[in-house]
Amino acid sequence: MIYTAVLAALLAASGADAFSGVAGLRMAAGEATTTQVKRNANFAKLQAGYLFPEIGRRRTEFLEKNPDADIISLGIGDTTQPIPEHILAGLVGGASKLGVKDTYSGYGAEQGKGDLREKIADKLYNGIIDADEVFVSDGAKCDVARLQFMFGPTVTSAVQDPSYPVYVDTSVMMGQTKLIDPERSQYEGIVYMPCNPDNGFFPDLKNTPRADVMYFCSPNNPTGAAATTEQLTELVEYCKEKGSILVFDAAYAPFIRTPGVPKSIFEVPGAKDVAIEVNSFSKYAGFTGVRLGWTVVPKNLKFSDGTLVRDDFNRVMTTCFNGASNIVQEGGMACLDDAGLAEIDALIEYYLGNAKIMREKLEAAGFTVHGGTDAPYIFVDLQGRSSWDMFNEVLEKANVVAIPGAGFGPGGEGFLRLSAFAPRDDCEKAMERIIDAGIAPVAE
Repeated sequence: MIYTAVLAALLAASGADAFSGVAGLRMAAGEATTTQVKRNANFAKLQAGYLFPEIGRRRTEFLEKNPDADIISLGIGDTTQPIPEHILAGLVGGASKLGVKDTYSGYGAEQGKGDLREKIADKLYNGIIDADEVFVSDGAKCDVARLQFMFGPTVTSAVQDPSYPVYVDTSVMMGQTKLIDPERSQYEGIVYMPCNPDNGFFPDLKNTPRADVMYFCSPNNPTGAAATTEQLTELVEYCKEKGSILVFDAAYAPFIRTPGVPKSIFEVPGAKDVAIEVNSFSKYAGFTGVRLGWTVVPKNLKFSDGTLVRDDFNRVMTTCFNGASNIVQEGGMACLDDAGLAEIDALIEYYLGNAKIMREKLEAAGFTVHGGTDAPYIFVDLQGRSSWDMFNEVLEKANVVAIPGAGFGPGGEGFLRLSAFAPRDDCEKAMERIIDAGIAPVAE
């Protein structure tokens, strides 16, 4: 209405000249224009969209064609159980403090609240790390990007194949790679470490070229494999020998139930000389939407020139981050109370129970499956079938969303990842649908 009135007044006052001027304004406001700013060429190297939004797009497209379909999602690893009572009370209490003058707080330390850092070091690491080595954040995924920002464009990165896509995509965005090789579906400039059933989902380090930074996730997303003490000791020794930095993703550590399997890389002697660990409350306490994580950077970890890695990461955090929400950090404190830890354990048992049901039903139907014992993911061996073909078949015939293994890298082709984070009834129903639909573990 305002625009119309202004246009009428201008036309009346100035005639055609005013009209041409307003038309120009309309063109500027309503039509796309091109700037003279060049696009970051590294983004042009990225392949299609990020995996999980692409899965969402395909699900939406299917529902548009089949509006009555009852979709069950075993795709993205998003928690579904509500935040437990004690932990929730911590979040509520944190919010309430902001409404009282005496307890109100504004900006806090970018590295996180001191008492939370101390509690993480004590409760989750049993004192094997120091509180000032802990950097509280909004999640492990964000911290991987911050680490990449710190390492810069000149390093070479190594990743498990298959692996969580963030490690590869952030390497590409930072300019560490050349173009993708379409035949191998691998980027030139990244070291891919095959992890498959033949090698127990652990890389052949003796034949792995050196990289500056190695990304390793255990328990692993997507394979569900959890590395043993012996394997992680070999990994630490390899990094020492090669002068590499290990970025260890321990986001699924609380799911470990096998005795003797480390929940932290710092349980391995010498790891503090070569390793950084990222972790998150997302899967611990249902904080996927709340957002709270941490990264541990040991004080004695150094770059080749003797500079402390911790100091550079601290600079990144203080420059690019204003600290995790005060409210959320209060929730983190509640997570690490004895009552909160008990609630976390109950949540983990629930999701592992889902994984056990899914694994047993698929095995009984003739599928070969991996994971699901120390991790919330089932990695289904498709015996040579295309993972995207199986994704489509499972969606169309069973109305179940999964994740094609190819989305985690070329080493994931021929596998399908199922998440155990859905409600129990959905997990059971999804397995029944897949089996009843006659979906075969091998190509017919």
